[in-house]
Amino acid sequence: MKKIAVLGITGSIGESAVEVIRRHSDKFQIVLASAHKNKEKLALLQNEFKFKNQVLTGEEKNGLSGKDILSGKLQEADYDICLNAVAGSAGLEYTAAVLNRGKDLALANKESLVMAGHIIMPLLKKSTGKMIPVDSEHSAIKQALGNETGKSVKKIIITASGGPFKNLLLDEFKNITVEKTLQHPTWDMGAKITVDSATMMNKGLEVIEAHWLFDAPYEKIQAVMHPQSVIHSMVEFTDGSILAQMSTPTMQLPILYAFGYPERIESDLVQTSLFDLPDLTFRRLSKERYPLFYTALEAGKAGGLLPTILNAANEAAVSLFLERKIHFTEIFKLTDKYLNKFSNISNPDLETIIFNNTETYNKVKKDYEKMLKR
Repeated sequence: MKKIAVLGITGSIGESAVEVIRRHSDKFQIVLASAHKNKEKLALLQNEFKFKNQVLTGEEKNGLSGKDILSGKLQEADYDICLNAVAGSAGLEYTAAVLNRGKDLALANKESLVMAGHIIMPLLKKSTGKMIPVDSEHSAIKQALGNETGKSVKKIIITASGGPFKNLLLDEFKNITVEKTLQHPTWDMGAKITVDSATMMNKGLEVIEAHWLFDAPYEKIQAVMHPQSVIHSMVEFTDGSILAQMSTPTMQLPILYAFGYPERIESDLVQTSLFDLPDLTFRRLSKERYPLFYTALEAGKAGGLLPTILNAANEAAVSLFLERKIHFTEIFKLTDKYLNKFSNISNPDLETIIFNNTETYNKVKKDYEKMLKR
């Protein structure tokens, strides 16, 4: 019986994890769970799974922030593997805490590597714990790579659905609403990541994450549009062969793979019939349609503190969009504006990263409020 900590249990990834655990209750047990503000849902889950440790990170208790309480629980609780499904930059410190303790980490929080890959990967090498990616794309890459070494890899190919606006005329982008943006054609995700999927920022972050996870130079990582979302990623080898991982799209499968790793667990969670699959197609990502993807690539290649500034500015811009304060096309403009304002710092420490992430996020939001008052 594996003891599991689920961070972000009330979010979309957390919900998928709960279903995996529910269906495999003979193999997995929740011992620690966190949510940000959804007290009611957390209480319902605690009543069902009877976990002893629960934390609301959005609330203070006995003079301690929820975030500090959770960090403490990660050092004290008895768990075998932690699923970090916290959304956004808030998950970075938990990733470091789990690895520092030497526990296995199922990583769904891509910002941990985007912002601090140069810190997290050396930490992983020193840790007695393993890190298994939960993003469907990175789980697919890990499975396709198998025991192959970097020398035999010609290219890592990350697939992208293209989001809800892949076929929309560019002239129509001015009419995009929040409601239309949140209607993802394939995946049921949280609001922020669904917007990132529409702008293709999500795919830019995934390329940066793949760079760190698989020690791959950026020129060996390619993103392609694959609207059917059946092939989750591919690896092309130096002999010309390509290995792909494919299945009916569901987050439950990469979560099950991570929880069971290094073993595969027999399950009926996912059924994929080759005869029922749609025709599989692939397209290049248009720079005109998805400028934020290419901005993310440049920030990743530059390294240092720029990926943090990119992430923070985008988080703030997406927040403003979801609050209906800016237009969809302004997400790119705002993110690019603050990225270009910043003088890069190479090899920043964790404290510098966290400080600049918060500063940039707050500055974008405050500057917008100042603009309204003019």
